[in-house]
Amino acid sequence: MNDWPEASSDDNRGGRYGRGSGSAQPESARVMRQVRRGRPAPPGQAPYGQVPQQPRYADGGYDDYDSGYNTGQVYGGGRGSGDGYGPERPAPDWRRRIKWTAITLVTVLVVTTVATYFWADSKLNRDVDLSKVIERPEKGEGTNYLIVGSDSREGLSDEDKKRLRTGSSEGKRTDSMMILHTGDNGPTLISLPRDSNVEIPTFKGSESGKIYQGTGREVKLNAAYAEDGPELLVRTVEFNTGLHIDHYVEIGFAGFANIVDAAGGVEIDIPQDIKDTKSGADFKKGKQTLNGEEALAFVRTRYALAGSDLDRTKNQQKFLSALANQVATPSTVLNPFRLYPTMGAGLDSLIVDKDMGLFDLADMFWSMKGVSGGEGTSMNMPLAGSAGGNLLWDKDKVKQLVQQLNNDEKVTVKGD
Repeated sequence: MNDWPEASSDDNRGGRYGRGSGSAQPESARVMRQVRRGRPAPPGQAPYGQVPQQPRYADGGYDDYDSGYNTGQVYGGGRGSGDGYGPERPAPDWRRRIKWTAITLVTVLVVTTVATYFWADSKLNRDVDLSKVIERPEKGEGTNYLIVGSDSREGLSDEDKKRLRTGSSEGKRTDSMMILHTGDNGPTLISLPRDSNVEIPTFKGSESGKIYQGTGREVKLNAAYAEDGPELLVRTVEFNTGLHIDHYVEIGFAGFANIVDAAGGVEIDIPQDIKDTKSGADFKKGKQTLNGEEALAFVRTRYALAGSDLDRTKNQQKFLSALANQVATPSTVLNPFRLYPTMGAGLDSLIVDKDMGLFDLADMFWSMKGVSGGEGTSMNMPLAGSAGGNLLWDKDKVKQLVQQLNNDEKVTVKGD
């Protein structure tokens, strides 16, 4: 007798599959309804709703069965070393990375350099036309720059004029003039005192184009600039020296002060106490850093100096060389926040000839730096005395000096 409660027949259980059966026949032997009907399963897979075929034992082992544990693929693949964490990652290609990093850096550098070149070139004020200069001497070896500091107040407000003690004179005159020769034997910087006695030769008017015949008239050198500007000044220097001027560079009061400030000041060793109410100079002897206002006062001072204009030209040479040396330091060249303002201040302030290029300007700049570094020579034009307040050049020494410059020889002539 069966002590179990009478169970319902299979035919009466309906959809209660899986809840057990009172039948003596095992469920596995009976035909079971499919739990899920649908499209046929893809080849090699169990039909939907049926249990996949289980592995068979053969000779005490598994027949054609791989659980995935041997290859580490149970949890998403291994690292190739049997650790069970996935496929092996290739080692980084450092050569390739270094190569593309280098290419990227070089590309950025080239693009920045080219952009900087065109930006700087566009800022040059090429206002001086040396083609208007007539009867020019033959060009010698090396390159000769005529560097002029003018007393132009252009760009200065009334407050600036008062602060910089420039006065309010209209127009502009030359406050300093120098010839810089560059070549294979080091740079030579020669100051031309503005009170130098010179002859005004026949010249072509820069504006009118009219020819003005020379009459042998003798004036101070700075009067040539005041009379007809840079072109007549170049003509007068060439006529009185026999030296061909290749390029002209001019800077005014405001531009000079702005360059010094943009460079963060210029360190210079002042050889003596200086106090000049006219220029505003008030310095103690010794090494110190001058800002734009102080630098302008220093290079303009002459009344407080024993040698007057001759001592002033020496101070101007010394300061310009120090300025070039200051700008060329890594703290300026490698710092874009200082380099670009300094370049901008300088290029905005310069007036150059139409043939002047950035490479010419760079040559002039590095040569000025070379003078302060002891690689070149600085001097005043050789003098033979004075007459009527004008300084007379020593014609024999000037002739020898010009010959050495034209031949790009080492300068042996001594100036004052």
